[in-house]
Amino acid sequence: MNLLIAATFTLMSPLTPGKLAPLHVEGVHVVRSDGSPVLLRGVNAASLEWTSDGENGHILETVRRAVGDWHANIVRVPLSQDRWFGQGKEQDDGGSAYRELVGKVVKTINGAGAYALMDLHWSDEGIWGNAIGQHLMPDKNSLTFWRDFARLYRNQSGVLFDLYNEPHDVSWEVWQHGGQVTERGQRGGPSRTYQAIGMQQMLDTVRSSGANNLVVAGGLDWAYDLSGFLAGRQLSDPGGNGVIYANHWYPFKGDTLDQWLAKIRKVEHKIPIIVSEFGAEGRATRGQDPKQWVARTLDILRDHRLSWIAWDLHPAAGPKLISDWNYTPTPTFGALVKEAISRP
Repeated sequence: MNLLIAATFTLMSPLTPGKLAPLHVEGVHVVRSDGSPVLLRGVNAASLEWTSDGENGHILETVRRAVGDWHANIVRVPLSQDRWFGQGKEQDDGGSAYRELVGKVVKTINGAGAYALMDLHWSDEGIWGNAIGQHLMPDKNSLTFWRDFARLYRNQSGVLFDLYNEPHDVSWEVWQHGGQVTERGQRGGPSRTYQAIGMQQMLDTVRSSGANNLVVAGGLDWAYDLSGFLAGRQLSDPGGNGVIYANHWYPFKGDTLDQWLAKIRKVEHKIPIIVSEFGAEGRATRGQDPKQWVARTLDILRDHRLSWIAWDLHPAAGPKLISDWNYTPTPTFGALVKEAISRP
C-alpha cells in the first residue's frame, strides 16, 4: 500500500456514546463523512445463532467486555433468521424475547461507542424451523429476515449488516444471482433441494427497506475465496453506503500464511475488504505453533492496514479468544488479540 495513503488511516477507538460516525465505502476504504479512512478492529460474539437467550444472557456481558475490556471498536454478532421470528423449538413467543435481546445487544455495543456488525449466520433451507444451522446459501426466508431487520435498524450509523455467513460449494453465478442448490441432509438425513437467494438480491432487499447501512458480503469457500470479486462478481450498490467484502482466514484452509497474503495482495487495492473471522489456538498448524501463526497474521493485518474481527469471544466456540466466563484470554490467541486490538 502507498505509504502516504496508509499514514492517513485512523484506528477508530471506542467513541463517546451517541457519537458514532456514519461510515461508507469510498474506493477501497471505509471512511467517515469527511473522507478520512478508518480501521475497524474487534471480536465476534457468538451464541445468538444457536440459542434464543444468548447463553442465559451471557451475550450482554460478552459485548460489554468486548468493548470495555478488549477495546473493540466493532463487534460482530451472529444471528438466526428462525429465532428472530420465533421458529426455534425452544421458543413460544413468536420471537419477541429474542428480538428484544438483540436490541439490547445493539444498544450495549453502540452505547459503549462501538459498531455492531449484525450477521445472518444461520438459516433453514427455505422451511421455517427446518435444520436451523449453517447452509450453503441464504434462502427465501433470509429475504424475509432482512426485510424486517433492515427496516428496524435502517440508517442507524452504529449498525452494519453482514448479509450471510460463509457461502460455500456453489458457483459464483449462484452466489451472485441465486439458483437451485442441493444440500446433504444433516446427520445422515435426506438431501434437500431449495432455491438459493443470490447476494445481489439480498443486498437489494436491504436497500428496498430504506436501509443505506454499510453492508458486508463474504465470498465463496466459507468466505475465504475472494477471486470472484476480481472477475465481475462485485455487488451493485448505487444508492447505499457501500459493500465491504469479507475474508475468513483459518489454518485449516490449507494455505500457508504466505499463500494467504498473496491472495490478499491481489485484492487489497481493488476492493474494500475486512478479515471478519480468523484464529488458531490449541493445536499446531501445518507444523507451525498457533501462537506464531496468530502473531504473524496480526502483523500482516497491521502492516496492510486491514480491518479485522477475531473469532470468538466465547469459551466453547473455537478458535477461542477466552478460556472461561471470566473472560480470561487464551494464551496463544486471545492474549495476542487483546494486546493488538488497540495497537497503532
